[in-house]
Amino acid sequence: MTQQVPSTEPQLAGVRNFRDVGGLPTVDGRRVRAGVLFRSGHLAHATDQDAAFLAALGLHTIFDFRNAADQRLEGPDVSLPGVRNVNLPLSDPADGAEFWKMVREGDLDQLREILDDGKAAARMVASYRMIVKERTAEHSRVLHAIAEDSVPALMHCAAGKDRAGISIAVTLLAVGVEREAIVTDYLESNAKHRRYKVRRNGSPENAYTPEVMELLSPLFDARAEYLQAAFDSIEETWGGTGAYLTQGLGLAPETRERLRERLLD
Repeated sequence: MTQQVPSTEPQLAGVRNFRDVGGLPTVDGRRVRAGVLFRSGHLAHATDQDAAFLAALGLHTIFDFRNAADQRLEGPDVSLPGVRNVNLPLSDPADGAEFWKMVREGDLDQLREILDDGKAAARMVASYRMIVKERTAEHSRVLHAIAEDSVPALMHCAAGKDRAGISIAVTLLAVGVEREAIVTDYLESNAKHRRYKVRRNGSPENAYTPEVMELLSPLFDARAEYLQAAFDSIEETWGGTGAYLTQGLGLAPETRERLRERLLD
């Protein structure tokens, strides 16, 4: 059996939350191959050194799950020679536009109104459920692309934890990675050096007070309950992972087998 791949995670200067998901175990004793599936936050602020590292990975495809509003806020990804860039927005830029404007610009009372008393976490749970249930066409396209020829692949959104986190989880489910290992990988987005840098307007003493950051934390945390909500949505909608993959995502048995050949040792 292939051993757990040792961590060689680089400290990229302008890219948050980058990692190789190689080494994760499957239920039948195999492991995800190192160097074929990566995840990260956006690549818009990658330095020249970051870009050189990413180019050296030999990437075939970068899947960018950001929407147009994200790209306006952060900028386009850096261009990597010979890499195919596929943009598949997993959230509508009009959905929650006022909410996210309030997150960036609202004062303490406004933030309390929209985020306090569990409202922030509830929003995240609802978002995870929605992405799994309503973005089946996008996830199907990603998995079919990987099965054909799109590895090594990098999946990212803005922070690399929600939209990319769900997409990585779906991919890992499709090749039979243990559920516990999927959650463990997802929770690694909480590491301090990986977390998305919250951007707020105003002076630091007002924009980033302890109470403000506590109110915002559910939006920028990776929480097991969020990913569990996605798993629950699969169970409630399709009755299980197998039916989700075949009926929801249209994966034929031969496509799943090609995925395993591409991604597993």
